[in-house]
Amino acid sequence: MNSLAILFSIILSVVYSEEIQSDPNGYIIFCPCMGRFGNQMDQFLGALAFAKGIGRTLVLPHLVEYPDRFSSSVQIPFQSYFKAEPLAEYTKVILMDDFMKNLAPKIWPKGNRTVFCYMSRGNANDCAAKDGNPFGPYWDKFGVDFDKSEFYAPLSFDPNFEKHRLEWKKRFPAEKYPVLAFTGAPGAFPVIETNVPLQKYIKWSDMIDFKADKFINQFKNDPKEKFIAIHLRNGIDFKRACEHVKTSKANFFASPQCLGYSQENGEMTEELCYPSEKTIFKQLGKALKKYDAQYVYIATDAEDMLVKLSKKFKNVKFTKYTENNPHVDLCILGKADHAIVNCVSSFSAFVKRQRDSENKTTEFWGFKAKKRTEL
Repeated sequence: MNSLAILFSIILSVVYSEEIQSDPNGYIIFCPCMGRFGNQMDQFLGALAFAKGIGRTLVLPHLVEYPDRFSSSVQIPFQSYFKAEPLAEYTKVILMDDFMKNLAPKIWPKGNRTVFCYMSRGNANDCAAKDGNPFGPYWDKFGVDFDKSEFYAPLSFDPNFEKHRLEWKKRFPAEKYPVLAFTGAPGAFPVIETNVPLQKYIKWSDMIDFKADKFINQFKNDPKEKFIAIHLRNGIDFKRACEHVKTSKANFFASPQCLGYSQENGEMTEELCYPSEKTIFKQLGKALKKYDAQYVYIATDAEDMLVKLSKKFKNVKFTKYTENNPHVDLCILGKADHAIVNCVSSFSAFVKRQRDSENKTTEFWGFKAKKRTEL
């Protein structure tokens, strides 16, 4: 993160922290410790709904990243990537740094910090909340050690279960437990269907938005010209993961976004998970003609296919972001006139939810909805 982004985060934190009042209904704090960005944001939407459902303020977590040059995870302030204010339109939120600096010493002091988990981890009769990476580094970032563990089984995080919602308040009242600190995110992966619309409250920070707009304006000669954005999830890790499809046609990772949560739209296929070059050429060609696009933006974690695509579509300009910045990639994918993404990827799922919330068109590589038979 560059110096300007750091300065922006500090200024926002200072402004946001003025005269913070303690919430008598309590707080929810957690480590977004499952997977990378896409997984973390799926679960974040669940945490958002859970916090609102039981009436507590959600502490906006730092996001966990795994830079190649680091031996451990690093924690990036939420406000570096997203705005807090739109989330406050839905439910009560506070930045992690503000909470730890201004409220934790009073309502969650050292020596009196309880951590919550569904059941004990490993052989120990506790949550082992700081065992391993990223758990240990995450809580160490804020100087947090836990003094006690609480198990919340058999409760769920879905506030739509009224019995469970009421039981959370009954078993863990704010008077006794002002902070519910979870070892992991109190939300499901993939995101449950009822929480998908909450994506509309996720808005990019001014810094990310500025970088995306600046790059788009650089590769487009005329603001009126259209561009398509594509996400190619074609790294070796994903190719290996897609081997699973050979033995199972069930939903996989983020595939409910296209197949449906009950697979009402079809079955998992290898082409859906890891599309061939033939599929990419054919599908992109149709989209270019349909949307009369002059540019294609490529976001990928591996092979960008830029040379092959440029050779195939000679009258189209292909481009990709010049820095390794997946968040700017996501922002640009969201701004395109049309996007083609991967059904199984949680990275793509973030884009699809964002575009849906803004009524923009999106399609999936290799996906053909199952024809429904009229009864």
